[in-house]
Amino acid sequence: MRFMTRRHSIKLMAATVASFVLPPLSAQAFSKDEARSLVDKLVGEINSVIGSGKSEDAMYKDFERIFARYSDTAYIAAYTLGNDGRTATAAQKRAYSEAFETYVARKYGRRFREFIGGRLEVTGVKQVKKWYEVSAVAYLKGQSPFEVTFLVSDRSGGNKFFNLYIEGINMLLTERTEIGSMLDKRRGDIDALVADLKNAG
Repeated sequence: MRFMTRRHSIKLMAATVASFVLPPLSAQAFSKDEARSLVDKLVGEINSVIGSGKSEDAMYKDFERIFARYSDTAYIAAYTLGNDGRTATAAQKRAYSEAFETYVARKYGRRFREFIGGRLEVTGVKQVKKWYEVSAVAYLKGQSPFEVTFLVSDRSGGNKFFNLYIEGINMLLTERTEIGSMLDKRRGDIDALVADLKNAG
């Protein structure tokens, strides 16, 4: 079956991003300091939320706003849908992007919520090709510190992070695999995927 073979194909991970992905990276138009400043603000807001004492639902809403403000959600959503985006209508693409933004904010918000009592601290930034890699360290009570890395570019016309690594786990590739699996189970039905994403994560 096409869906089964696709889900297990390594080529899927390296495939060309779907047709509605944003244009190629622009010439470097922002600086290392700007990239670090973006992540400093992002980390500051994450630290504020995890230290706020708010309820779980309130935290997730805050994390959703943070993701919408600082991440290149259009690119991330497009990449995670992969080649299936070629057959999606414009309305389906918009609906998927909106549902995915909620899903990923809830999912990673749950991960960041584990940081309660700890903090994130930006430690460095370096240029990689046409983007910047901004490193941070997570300090959690009772655990050894570990690295969280944000990849930042201005591909969308504004400085945003377009990928995230937590303890070496690549968000883009992880979510592309998981979305592919979810779509397989729905036999390629994007509308069904969108409906289910609203309650997933």
